[in-house]
Amino acid sequence: MTALEAPGVTYLLTHHETGSKQNRVTSSLDMMNKNRIDRETMDRKSDSVIPIIQDDSSRSLGFCGWILLFISIIFTIALFPVTIFMCIKIVQEYERAVIYRLGCIVDKKPKGPGIFFVVPCVDTFTKVDLRSKTFEIPPQEILTKDSVTVSVDGVVYFRVNDPILSVVNVRNADEATRLLAQTTLRNVLGTKNLSEVLSDREGISHSMQFVLDEASHPWGIKVERVEIKDVKLPLQLQRAMAAEAEATREARAKVIAAEGEMNASRALKEASLVMSESPSALQLRYLQTLNTISAEKNSTIIFPVPIDILQHFVSRK
Repeated sequence: MTALEAPGVTYLLTHHETGSKQNRVTSSLDMMNKNRIDRETMDRKSDSVIPIIQDDSSRSLGFCGWILLFISIIFTIALFPVTIFMCIKIVQEYERAVIYRLGCIVDKKPKGPGIFFVVPCVDTFTKVDLRSKTFEIPPQEILTKDSVTVSVDGVVYFRVNDPILSVVNVRNADEATRLLAQTTLRNVLGTKNLSEVLSDREGISHSMQFVLDEASHPWGIKVERVEIKDVKLPLQLQRAMAAEAEATREARAKVIAAEGEMNASRALKEASLVMSESPSALQLRYLQTLNTISAEKNSTIIFPVPIDILQHFVSRK
């Protein structure tokens, strides 16, 4: 007999059973283990996510809450000319109001813009600014992937996308986003080389925006843009890079000068071949040279004598 054990199940197999049956049992065991792992994973995820906004049935005020609400409404009606100023609230176009009634959110949607009503002594509200905000990331000393220390700063543009989440899930959304941007800048640049930090700023900005937007989404924050302002290098590294760039420029200049000399020599060679085929062209070149010398107002003029004339006198001797 052969025993196969699973969570809460034991299978007994005889040696004369076929291999297909054993394969089916093994497949069923694998499927049960996989389902168990999936259930454990879902349980851990469900435990890690705390529902902040519950249904209306679970957000009941209770007996005492309804009594306080009834008393507050009676008090408001009794002192109506006075309490009207306590009930009416106004928020601007760029603002939203999150209303709490005895500590519970009244509605899943924020109020505003314009006029809305609250019950005195029972309702409280928090104004949330929906305009885009910006803050500067202070200079961060970062060690790059190739072990170079640089100082990098930046700027982040963000806005509140969900007013309820921004006041319920985090105490101070602006400060939390600011601190998260600093750590994200260090983490992203820590995986880059110095050349990538200096040349691929746009890619670094997009990477930071994606990471920040994903991390701040539970806080109701939308990161619109991230920009790298300045990258400061150590003074010794600046000198080394300047010397390297100067050497590269000098080498390039020498190569260009050598190529120019080679092209000039080729042109002179072709010109000499043309002049050797036509003696009159050589005489014209002499005359052009004399014209150039005389135009410069020199006191001494050198007349080039053709070699053919000298050969004529040598032959007479």
